[in-house]
Amino acid sequence: MNDAPPAAALNDERIPLIVESYRRLTGSALLDFLPDDHRELALALWYAPRAVVAHGTQADPVFFYGNRLALQLFEMSFEEFTQLPSRLSAEAPAREERASLLERVASRGFVEDYAGMRIAKSGRRFMIEHGTVWNLVDEAGVNCGQAATFAVTTS
Repeated sequence: MNDAPPAAALNDERIPLIVESYRRLTGSALLDFLPDDHRELALALWYAPRAVVAHGTQADPVFFYGNRLALQLFEMSFEEFTQLPSRLSAEAPAREERASLLERVASRGFVEDYAGMRIAKSGRRFMIEHGTVWNLVDEAGVNCGQAATFAVTTS
């Protein structure tokens, strides 16, 4: 898999929203440093040491972002990942738990210390741990989706 970020990941106007929503809702920084330049911010998020994913507000939300580590874990290209309905990132038995989590996030703004089993394209299962899931809310208060960051234990 190519390690360089695709243009779509670098140029997405929602990159600052992922980082700023996290800070606004959790009071913590998602990245160790926050570049002012959009391209530098996109690169920092792409190479972050934790997986970062985000989906939109469709009726069946589809991922619009996955950083380098997330794509490696899910064994997908950026193009494949950004066509994946986010519910399909979990195995069928875990989808109800995932849906309940997203409802809690929607009402509370964010949830910390989430863990759950996920499935890669090959069928390999992996456990996400120490996850934070948060709403993507712009400065005007408009809901733009949800995002997550997590560490991983492979099995």
